[in-house]
Amino acid sequence: MSDLVFIVTGAAGHLGSHVVNELLSQGKRVRALFMPGEKCPDFIKINRHLLSEYIGDIRNPHSVERMFYGFQKETFIVIHCAAIISITKKEDRRVYDVNVKGTANLLRVCRRFPAYRFVYISSVHAIPLLPRGRTMREVQSFSPDCVSGYYDKTKAIATQLVLDAVSSGIDAVVVHPSGIIGPHGLPTGGMAKMIALFMCGKLPIAVKGGYDFVDVRDVTSGVIAAAVKGKTGECYILSNRYVELKEIFDILFQLGAKQKLRIQLPTWLAKTVAPLAEIFYRLSNKTPLLTRYSLNTLFNNGIYSHEKARNELGYKTRTLRETLTDTLLSQFRQNLP
Repeated sequence: MSDLVFIVTGAAGHLGSHVVNELLSQGKRVRALFMPGEKCPDFIKINRHLLSEYIGDIRNPHSVERMFYGFQKETFIVIHCAAIISITKKEDRRVYDVNVKGTANLLRVCRRFPAYRFVYISSVHAIPLLPRGRTMREVQSFSPDCVSGYYDKTKAIATQLVLDAVSSGIDAVVVHPSGIIGPHGLPTGGMAKMIALFMCGKLPIAVKGGYDFVDVRDVTSGVIAAAVKGKTGECYILSNRYVELKEIFDILFQLGAKQKLRIQLPTWLAKTVAPLAEIFYRLSNKTPLLTRYSLNTLFNNGIYSHEKARNELGYKTRTLRETLTDTLLSQFRQNLP
């Protein structure tokens, strides 16, 4: 469709910025939502003339509506990336207001200004956890009672809101990314900060465990494919493969880290230290590297299948080494702490 316009929320975030960049590189017109104080990331350089920037807050539907004004013959697709990720179990009203109320607000706006398609960026954390060793796949319904973390619950509630909206005429598709890493990530993010510290020799100790980590560019391609090829009311997991943390640090050492990983903390010790670490980070007003919530994520089952996305969307993934190499080239070699 030559008259297709994309509306992207959360455009300053790691995934949102890559979605905007990829759409612009394909010559698509984009209307991007930024929170007050945010700006378009510097790495977005191609076809900036096709980008319209809007300042607003997803929690305020009136500030979001402006992105929908002025459409005549154009068809628009909404890609809802805006969210707050929390790695603590503590309830945070901002997380609920953005993840749940913000999604509900955007759905209401889409009922007033009918979109061609609504793509919701959920999370694999909205999917009920299975015992270790079992492969987790897409499910058809979501409930906060079936997941444990506060962030998980908000994503489960919001995902069900999106699926329920299909019955009211909204053409919606849901994608579930696993742990997103890759180039141009925020240096304060958990994994990004951990990688940066390890590269400069300040993180000789790590915990045992792992997760399914996926390149932000692969998720971006999957999101755009879902917008074009996804089936209404369907969910698609956008994952890669389960990776032990040690494998990540071994590759980083090969790519130039100052020292190898020296010690891996056993599970019992990590869980003992985590509450004390949370108190330290809270008192020092710093973003925690690990919390009890994130430790549970690393110690629990992290095996997800993206077979459905591969078959229906043409979804592909790249190697972990390529992801880590490009991450270092884009950011950490120049901005080590």
